[in-house]
Amino acid sequence: MELEERVAELERRIAALEKPGADAGGRAGDGDFWALEGFKEQLGSWGAEDGGVLFTGAVRLPTGERWEWQQAALTDGQLGPAEDSAQQSEEGTQRIADGLAALGHPVRIRLLRAVLAGRRTAADLSALDGIGTTGQIYHHLRQLSAAGWLTTTGRGRYAVPGTRVVPLLTILAASQPP
Repeated sequence: MELEERVAELERRIAALEKPGADAGGRAGDGDFWALEGFKEQLGSWGAEDGGVLFTGAVRLPTGERWEWQQAALTDGQLGPAEDSAQQSEEGTQRIADGLAALGHPVRIRLLRAVLAGRRTAADLSALDGIGTTGQIYHHLRQLSAAGWLTTTGRGRYAVPGTRVVPLLTILAASQPP
């Protein structure tokens, strides 16, 4: 592409971003909260007076894999409905704690990012600097697998399950200051 064409394309993109009502994705006219507004309409049709949360994403990983995902959860389900038995509530809370605990170590975050980037075997992962011994790596991989953040795909290869890619990236994004 010639320099003049490239400059014209950049100017067009900047103009789209600067339009009133354009969001960070450059979608002019939809408002800053286009996903939220659509979700609120959906909540109304569900009769969910207490609201809910929504996360969604369309991701292309460095490996070329593409994942699209959205998940909604109603507020009362996240706060624990009163009719749940104590045992059900405790079991659900324990699953949540286990899933988050598995993400609570810097090495595990590095391992997950490396797997998403295409390093799929323990040997590939052990080549990362400062990641620990082979035994330590396997310990972390077991923790991540037990919590459902990783699966084995045979022959000692690991992958983040497709249904967990966008939720994982959502947690990583939510864990950083705005």
